[in-house]
Amino acid sequence: MQNFLSKIKTKASSNPQRIIFPEALLDERILQAAQLIVTEKLAKVFLLGDRLRLEPLLNQYDLVEGEFLECVDWRYKDQFAATYAELRKHKHVTLSEATSLMTDVNHYGAMLVYEGMVDGMISGTTFTTAQTVRPALELLVAKDDFARVSGFFFLVMDEKVYMFADCAINIDPSPEDLAGIALDTAKTAKQFGIIPKVAMLSFSTHSSATHPLVEKVKLATSLVKSKAPDLLIDGDIQVDAAMVPSVASKKAPNSPLQGDANILIFPSLEAGNIGYKLVERLAGAKAIGPILQGLTRPVNDLSRGCNFMDIANLAAITTVQAQLSK
Repeated sequence: MQNFLSKIKTKASSNPQRIIFPEALLDERILQAAQLIVTEKLAKVFLLGDRLRLEPLLNQYDLVEGEFLECVDWRYKDQFAATYAELRKHKHVTLSEATSLMTDVNHYGAMLVYEGMVDGMISGTTFTTAQTVRPALELLVAKDDFARVSGFFFLVMDEKVYMFADCAINIDPSPEDLAGIALDTAKTAKQFGIIPKVAMLSFSTHSSATHPLVEKVKLATSLVKSKAPDLLIDGDIQVDAAMVPSVASKKAPNSPLQGDANILIFPSLEAGNIGYKLVERLAGAKAIGPILQGLTRPVNDLSRGCNFMDIANLAAITTVQAQLSK
């Protein structure tokens, strides 16, 4: 695990990016993480909040404004409201509604990202995924480079790194959605130096069961193969056949994965969310994420159960994403 994270941190510290933390006044874990982020130069930390309220917290955590730490207040509220209202006029958002939304830390933070005042955003210690992600979906969707917005986790066990998707956004993806998620996750894997070996998960292996849900996964796999013929992928496949060579030799002897998948594409958000939490809690894997893909600039969500180390790790990954987006 440390080897993977060390590589990410080394890359992040080579060119730290500006990351806004909208919850600086809402959760002191952000300040704890800021100490580590600044010390290791994983990002340039931007803390949202009125300076008079932030100063006592900065003093408490020995944080000093400078090259790697900056406070951001609400001075752009009216400017952002006007821009947001214009961007969302097709949804009939009024200036009054936009002004109200700019009092929400996540909308304000996302506007900082949209305007290029910062390079990325991390939130979620006190908000649900929907509350954190919605502004990004409204403002920062990449229409060309990715099939759709989805969320994955890095699951790190010893020196093995897995990617689980989608664990954050798409509740019941269609075959086309599922194919897009697989292609996007494989692309992201390559950006992080991982050779993608993709398992399209099901309760069936190579049509061992007949059901519309199996057909969905089979069709998605076929779509991926047609778009990326060189990608190492198999589906429909059960998780044990995808990850355990001895099981693969019995259930799927002709599988190109040979029980060595490192990207698991779940057929639904329900399965993905349950799956990553089981592996994290019962197997002791380190879960990092959810990390969103499909945005023009990175906005990432934290679990409300995270600790300050989780926040620092995600800051490093968000910095790397921001580097890659430029």
